[in-house]
Amino acid sequence: MQQQNLRDIAIVAHVDHGKTTLVDAMLWQSGTFRDNEEVQERVMDSMDLEREKGITIMAKNTALRYEDFKINVVDTPGHADFGGEVERTLRLVDGIMLLVDAAEGPLPQTRFVLQKALELDLPAIVVLNKIDRKDARPDETLDAIYDLFIDLGATEEQINFPVLYTVATEGQCATEPDGELTDLRPLFETIIDTVPAPSGVADETLQVLVTSVQRDNYLGPVAVGRVEQGTLKNRQKISLCHRDGSFEQAEVTALFTYEGLSRVEAEEAGPGHIVAIAGVEGIGLGESLSTAEDPEPMEPLHVDEPTMSMEFRVNDGPFSGQEGDYVTSRQLRDRLFDEARNNLAIRVEDTNTPERLLVYGRGELQMAILIEQMRREGYEMCVGMPQVITKQIDGTKHEPYERTEIDVPDEYVGVVMERLGERKGQVQHMEHQESGRVRLVFEVPSRGLIGYRSKFLTDTKGTGLLTHRFERFGEWAGEIPHRTTGALVADRKGKVTAYALLNLQDRGEFFVAPGERVYEGMIVGENNRPQNLDVNMTKEKKLTNMRAAAGEELERLAPPRDMSLEEAIEFIRDDELIEITPESFRLRKRHRDPKERKRANTAA
Repeated sequence: MQQQNLRDIAIVAHVDHGKTTLVDAMLWQSGTFRDNEEVQERVMDSMDLEREKGITIMAKNTALRYEDFKINVVDTPGHADFGGEVERTLRLVDGIMLLVDAAEGPLPQTRFVLQKALELDLPAIVVLNKIDRKDARPDETLDAIYDLFIDLGATEEQINFPVLYTVATEGQCATEPDGELTDLRPLFETIIDTVPAPSGVADETLQVLVTSVQRDNYLGPVAVGRVEQGTLKNRQKISLCHRDGSFEQAEVTALFTYEGLSRVEAEEAGPGHIVAIAGVEGIGLGESLSTAEDPEPMEPLHVDEPTMSMEFRVNDGPFSGQEGDYVTSRQLRDRLFDEARNNLAIRVEDTNTPERLLVYGRGELQMAILIEQMRREGYEMCVGMPQVITKQIDGTKHEPYERTEIDVPDEYVGVVMERLGERKGQVQHMEHQESGRVRLVFEVPSRGLIGYRSKFLTDTKGTGLLTHRFERFGEWAGEIPHRTTGALVADRKGKVTAYALLNLQDRGEFFVAPGERVYEGMIVGENNRPQNLDVNMTKEKKLTNMRAAAGEELERLAPPRDMSLEEAIEFIRDDELIEITPESFRLRKRHRDPKERKRANTAA
């Protein structure tokens, strides 16, 4: 492949604006798949969790051919919690395709990704997607994108970007808002004309930036990266250039480039090629490879600092070890440190006890995805309430603030402003739209958003959209109320009875159903009042010779609240934990014994 016929581009957008769907259409129309080939939808979302949640979590690359050109396309995550993936992915490419929903317009993640791309001086192609929506407003959206570029300090050259209009689900494209929709040929032509060919020189010293390390059962660790300059050959002796400035000798045991969704063996790869390299055991994310003699390391890749932490600890509850394969502190520690090596946006620290580790990350969703992955791998653990990371700046305490954008129908503006006002949110901007909806921009302390999403969905009856991303560190905002209700806590071990639930129904809402096992200290429901209440969930009805209909009690029972993992993380308080196993998760008090709980509260 001639270097001038190579193009590397990343598709970036806010979550659910249609990146992965557009990549599907590009792969089909470039002839990557046979006409009779069976291919699932959103083919780039290869993880089970990505398919279930409908979002991209891991950045993935593919390659397609258009006429004489090879185009490497990288699909990036659209949620701010996975910003670490975006930051390292942009180092693989020479341009970006900024995809924006023609109705929703640019949202916080659009701003975040664009800012990173402009810092790297990458040219942009703007694609307005979903122009077939009834509420699409392409002209207003394009004006908002121009405003965003100017706001981020883009140069005149960067603002002079080409604009295309697409319907990704149909694989259609137009060059004007009301122009005729054709296939994606105009998009391919625009990529070739706008994105420059790789600028590296094939004869200079080899430099390869490693942006991810994948596990392979046969090849061992496989480093994925881009050849910046020089030529990488199979079986070549190379230097691993570590972040601390040290070097280590290695040999390339297998070299692959990408064709479609597959890795293809290659004998050599020149500048601009995205490659997968086996035989580089010990290389870290963001580090580089160079020649064995006189290596020239690249600047290591850095990502933004984490903004929150969560406690991960060994599951020491009465049901521990009954469902999971990996339950010891050593296994938990190895898995978390392995994650930190392969994900620059996560940091893990030991504490004063081996049973407890602190994991630092970008947000609740990122933590929930990590927990869900570990749970599916067979790990058991307990996790605590998310805590924001604070800094001392000029002798005063500072905490992270988030730019929060909310899109709601007009009638819910009052309740949203009231709720976020209680959580120390400040209104930055308010815009009424023709559709009867209002867009609000707040600056809110990260603490204020912990536990807010579920309340927001209740307040707006599921019609509101809430997105946020880290903006800056600001002064400590003071006390912020979290959950105002107490917990209903089981006071003994046993099985839940319908009779006990029926008698306690007026106390609050329950999370357990008849027949489920509980133990002392396990949270079984939410109290109507602020205090915690110990309850007997195993109480049985005394036998008498009065007859009663068998199903009568069950009919009168309210169904238990079924919480997702994200909702459970939002629900818990400082003195509570979530017990996670491969088959279930339970809420519990940190101190299961009521006397210990009382002692801990008194000490606090």
